[in-house]
Amino acid sequence: MIRVASVPESHVYVRHLADPDGGGDVVRLPDPVPADGRKVPGGWWPPLMLDPGWISRHHRDFDVFHIHFGFDAIDPAEMKDIVHELSVRGKPLVYTVHDLRNPHHPDPEPHLEILDVLVPAATELVTLTDGAAAVVDANWARIATVLDHPHVVERPLIERPRPDSDEFVVGVHVKSLRANMDPFPVLDTLARTVSGLPGARLQIDVHDEIFEPGNYWYAPDAAARLLQYRDADCVEVRVHPYFSDDQLWDYLSSLSISVLPYRFGTHSGWLEACHDLGTAVAAPTCGFYSQQQDCATYGFDEESFDATSLDRAIRTLYGSETARATWDARATQRRLLARAHHDLYERALSWRALP
Repeated sequence: MIRVASVPESHVYVRHLADPDGGGDVVRLPDPVPADGRKVPGGWWPPLMLDPGWISRHHRDFDVFHIHFGFDAIDPAEMKDIVHELSVRGKPLVYTVHDLRNPHHPDPEPHLEILDVLVPAATELVTLTDGAAAVVDANWARIATVLDHPHVVERPLIERPRPDSDEFVVGVHVKSLRANMDPFPVLDTLARTVSGLPGARLQIDVHDEIFEPGNYWYAPDAAARLLQYRDADCVEVRVHPYFSDDQLWDYLSSLSISVLPYRFGTHSGWLEACHDLGTAVAAPTCGFYSQQQDCATYGFDEESFDATSLDRAIRTLYGSETARATWDARATQRRLLARAHHDLYERALSWRALP
């Protein structure tokens, strides 16, 4: 049995690395619960395992330390201390490179400084696409094992029929306008495109916290601009709190297309959820979304925006059937991922055992 301290264990990506039939030779430690009980979508926050003191106290409880997410607030010096403590305790580090560029950071440097610690120190590296693996190789001369992203939505919803609708709904969820989102050129183009498609509607969703003075995400100018889209006949703007998981799956299932308005990024769990539910995706050309999952693409990055390609992507999807995940395919994928991670951990342990 290989005991893995996964950071964070409760994140859906990590949970769905296990064989869906149960069993296997990998057991993951549950996330320690912070004293304040704070939890965000994806797990307890902050992940208490990401601490040299926790590693020192609990190193006998795990064999491998596997980092996925949760180090946004950790500086390079702290990460070096974490890596050092793992080395002192003889524990191999596995790191999955989900993000080459942190979608929450307007400045790429803080995340790159952490990668400059983690990537060279890891005994084994994983990433989700060949493109990301090529960047890891080019920047750090390290080889990352490429493994698929597992399903995000649970089996009953993957197998549930999509709701019947005669509407063609193009959705853009701007959430709380995190750093990598630049929705306005995307929305301006979509409003024009949708107005020329019979039976089509643009639905814009946004979290209510951007309207709340004193909130960290308060953005009055952007909020006012978003509300102006209500003046268009074919556009609906919905303001609401964070969706629960059930509300999010219902929302995604109600869309014909989900458009990702990102100027930078790498991979996406949102994209996988759409595939699980049979919702088409139009993704930007930044990052490696189209390598991760089948989707339409349009030109969008930190340097440029191609309105023509977005219009073309929507019109192409308007006349196309959308491929949807099946549970059989997702279950098979999970069995392969479970075996691949077991082998990865065995390799990490064998490397650490060498003199």
